[in-house]
Amino acid sequence: MTLPPPPDRWTIELATAQRLEAIAAFGFTERQTRFLLNVLLHSGVFVERQYCGFAGIVHGQKSTDFIKTLVERRFATPIATGKLHRGRMFHVHYKPLWTAIGEPDNRFRKPTAQGRMIERVMLLDAVLDDREFVWLGPSMDKRRHFVRHLADRLDQREYPHLLFGDGPAKTARYFPDKLPIGMQPYGEPHVFVYLATRPSPMDFRMFLLRHSALLRVLLRWTIRLLLPRQPSKARLAYLHAAREHLATPLEPSNVETLEWLFAERKRLSEPGARPSSERYATLLCGYRAPRFQALYRQWLDDPTNTLGLAGSRLIADNIERGHGQVECVELTRQYLHLSPLVDVA
Repeated sequence: MTLPPPPDRWTIELATAQRLEAIAAFGFTERQTRFLLNVLLHSGVFVERQYCGFAGIVHGQKSTDFIKTLVERRFATPIATGKLHRGRMFHVHYKPLWTAIGEPDNRFRKPTAQGRMIERVMLLDAVLDDREFVWLGPSMDKRRHFVRHLADRLDQREYPHLLFGDGPAKTARYFPDKLPIGMQPYGEPHVFVYLATRPSPMDFRMFLLRHSALLRVLLRWTIRLLLPRQPSKARLAYLHAAREHLATPLEPSNVETLEWLFAERKRLSEPGARPSSERYATLLCGYRAPRFQALYRQWLDDPTNTLGLAGSRLIADNIERGHGQVECVELTRQYLHLSPLVDVA
């Protein structure tokens, strides 16, 4: 007789307690341990200001000693930034620390471009500033939480993912955006953070499309759009994209038309293929807006569900009832001193 697998008793509270105990074993105090766990889960990098704010202290001997310990024990590397080196980031890369929390291969542990690190500092600010929520970081934490929370209301292939490879070797990476998701002890509401770093919201459109199946089955949710100091034109572009993909479902006739157009467009990408009729050129011209470009990219990954979700009224109805919303949060802190070359602040 084959016994069923043991029940998955994982909870974020249990995981957090185990991770805190593992980090504390390296000799850190309780508040240092809690701060480091936030850094490891959500950014891999921090600035001294963030530790001082988290610990409720001012810059001084305590913050200096904490950072000195990290650097001297080679747990973290200081990154001098800006022409005048007016600010320093600290990249925590010590593999045994990451292994202790069950994330030995987390991408935050690896060196990356300075601009990416500054973005991660912004995201860490968003997490540390809102302690009302428990923040999910690693993709496995997100999958486990939502599988536990939603049970069988969402099929595995409907969770946010990107596909890599071709044919039988194709694999899915779930929750690929490396962005924090906030939840409360009883599971509702959820907050999905998105950091707007580009003038064009095309990546934001793809983020919304990847998460549409998940948003459709949640009772209450918020898309929290983090906006570094950018022209108002960029803010309006992001809000317009959110309105199109979340609050304006496609008409059934448009869904039917796009099903034909996308299939034809994919067929024509093959060598030697030719349009089957003049209808293709006419429709291609009429459906060239960014919304449809994003839909086509998502459709290539998920031709079964993409257009059906785009035509569903469930998300729009949730917004009308006030159970779903998009909020803009302007990042008022100064980040430019971290690098004069990065254009994300």
